[in-house]
Amino acid sequence: MRRLHGRHARRKLAFMFLVAAAIAALVGLVITLGPLNISFVQVYEVLLSRVFPQVFHAGDQAFQIVWNIRLPRLMGAVMAGVGLGVCGCVMQSVLMNPLASPFTLGISAGAQFGVAVAAFFGAGVFGGPYLLIGNAFVFALLCSFFIVGLSLYRGATSETLVLAGIVVNYFFSSLSRLFKYFASDEQLRLMVSWGMGDLSAFSWNRFPVLMGVFLLIIPFLWLKGRDLNIMTVGDESAKSLGVNANRVRISSMAAASLLVATVVCFTGPISFIGLVAPHMARILIGADHKFLIPASGLLGALVLLGADAVGMNIVAPTIIPTGIMTSLIGAPFFAWLILKGKKREYWT
Repeated sequence: MRRLHGRHARRKLAFMFLVAAAIAALVGLVITLGPLNISFVQVYEVLLSRVFPQVFHAGDQAFQIVWNIRLPRLMGAVMAGVGLGVCGCVMQSVLMNPLASPFTLGISAGAQFGVAVAAFFGAGVFGGPYLLIGNAFVFALLCSFFIVGLSLYRGATSETLVLAGIVVNYFFSSLSRLFKYFASDEQLRLMVSWGMGDLSAFSWNRFPVLMGVFLLIIPFLWLKGRDLNIMTVGDESAKSLGVNANRVRISSMAAASLLVATVVCFTGPISFIGLVAPHMARILIGADHKFLIPASGLLGALVLLGADAVGMNIVAPTIIPTGIMTSLIGAPFFAWLILKGKKREYWT
């Protein structure tokens, strides 16, 4: 049994390595695509010139395009995909609901309402260039705290958390539409453009905050993998094995919500990544959260990166917002996953 388990573990690790390699290869391909033709050689000259400036030299135009425009967007797609995939996996697991995701639980709706408030009143928690981002982050967190708080008041069952998320989603979506109804043309443009979800706002100065949250939250969620495995047998059985299901559910949801709020405030609401990536990972490598959580993040990054690449190049030079492309690609793909896995028990 120990040898069999080790063989299965090596296969799962090999699968994750292949996905990571596919992400790296896709980044290397996509970074050469765009209105200005830049070759692979020029791309890697730019990258190597940052590490070995005395040996490699890149032209100013190639350096500006690759290092300051294309690479931050691609790295943002990878990080956002990892964050949404991991959070979707955790939310589906703690709620025992295959439809749970940052989008369906209302966290994205809260962020969109924060942007609507900032655009309509021209004021928010932070000023200047962080007006929209700051409001999106704060209201996404408020929605998360409301869900967690309501579950604490009524008991932290998976049904309570799902229902609270539905309430938040409908309530804040309605408020956002109300602001859009009374908004001026400029205010409406801001609300609509942010609400489509886009990665173009990523720049290097925003990565320290995102990376700090990632380094804090993702290891914490991965360490909860054993408890999440035990919780799949039910709360009472988990309690008999020494796992406080309510405490794990609340701490995991709070941590995942913080990570989602951080990602969404930079990208806007990008749907389907947090929903599709965990399903793909569960079908491909099984339900062991020790492997499922990182695999969901890697697959989320691969899907989001691919969707963004298609959106940037399918009708070039026009760039289709990332959130639109993830929905266009994710909806039929999710339907195919449902049909493919209809005879399988979801949690086994």
